[in-house]
Amino acid sequence: GWNIYFTNIVMGGFLIIYTVSGGARAVAYTQQLQFIIIFTGLFLAGYLVVNMLPADYGFTDALYLSGAAGKLNVFTSGFKANGSFDWSDKYNIWSGIIGGCFLALSYFGTDQSQVGRYLTAKSMKESRIGLLMNGLVKVPMQFLILMIGALVFSFYQFYSAPVFFNENELIRLRNSPVYADSIRIAESEFAKISAQKQQLAASFLNNKKINSPAADDFKHQIQEVDQQSNQIRKQVKTWIASPQMKGDNNDANYIFLRFVIDYLPKGLVGLLIAIIFIAAWGSIAAALNSLAGSTIIDIHKRLFPHLLKPEDEYKWSKLYTLFWGIFCIIIACFAYNIGNSLIEAVNILGSLFYGTLLGIFLTAFFLKRVGGKAVFYAALVSQILVFVLYALTPISFLWYNLIGCLAVMFLSLGLSFTSRQQA
Repeated sequence: GWNIYFTNIVMGGFLIIYTVSGGARAVAYTQQLQFIIIFTGLFLAGYLVVNMLPADYGFTDALYLSGAAGKLNVFTSGFKANGSFDWSDKYNIWSGIIGGCFLALSYFGTDQSQVGRYLTAKSMKESRIGLLMNGLVKVPMQFLILMIGALVFSFYQFYSAPVFFNENELIRLRNSPVYADSIRIAESEFAKISAQKQQLAASFLNNKKINSPAADDFKHQIQEVDQQSNQIRKQVKTWIASPQMKGDNNDANYIFLRFVIDYLPKGLVGLLIAIIFIAAWGSIAAALNSLAGSTIIDIHKRLFPHLLKPEDEYKWSKLYTLFWGIFCIIIACFAYNIGNSLIEAVNILGSLFYGTLLGIFLTAFFLKRVGGKAVFYAALVSQILVFVLYALTPISFLWYNLIGCLAVMFLSLGLSFTSRQQA
């Protein structure tokens, strides 16, 4: 029930204070602690989810159950039934490998929040180890986060789930003169389906343990019942987003929070909410320092090359950190709902710019005859192209990284060739 704008301002304010006052050293030390606390919290949450399952079921049973409901589908082909490629399919093997590869290249190779970490290492060897660890640790960490999501799904097959995970929106619906009766009926139907789910889940796992052919029948029934519950949830989301309610009908970011608040001991609730705060701070603290450093080096020193003494440079870097901190708070207030989840929102926002940025770097590395002006105009056109694709086409955001990168390289090469021909 916290106001998103007030929350962003308070959290952003604390972040700005310790980043401005402590600099890169404060960011480095706090992120070491944040890393330990986040992983501890994730393992603890995963353990508690499994531990709270009914007595006869464990970790592998939870994965079997989430797999039966289609929650562990890692790969899809990306092709439609008629054989044509589905560019709107967000997550398939091709968008993951190709688009994801260019996204990772951009993030770990050009993003100042990452490059700033390599530059603060004590030696080239330490910097290289940091780069490798940064990429390698991200894979199991994301895997662990997604696996906990699958475990929470299995947990809710045995325990009653709310029809909508944002409790405040549900309360508004219940108190609404327009939808009060409708939501009461919907919640009653959803509770009946939840009871049916519990029976089917137990029957599926019991038959799975003895390798009974009946397990497949129960698997199909679980999928059918899950579709029924999703239909009710879809209807509730329609009511929440209606002109009468004008609410936020995306509850993806509330599922884990609701589980934490409803089922975990109170002390652990505070710990896990603190972990969410810590993760938010850790993801942006390094970026603020890097943005301030880039602004000083790339802009301020170019405009005023002879005016900065070391102490003045230090003061200006603090002011730029403050500026970028305020800028990030403003962006956070308006960008939090552009994807189905916060992870997706971050990747969509990054993909809008990363392809162009990577294209500039790769042009500098591999097309050394291309001049700065050609790259600048190519990047401008490529960025507009990506924005147009985002606004007017259903193309998955992962492809923007590839499209933006190749557009910059080919356009800059073409512009450079044209200018040489004219000369």
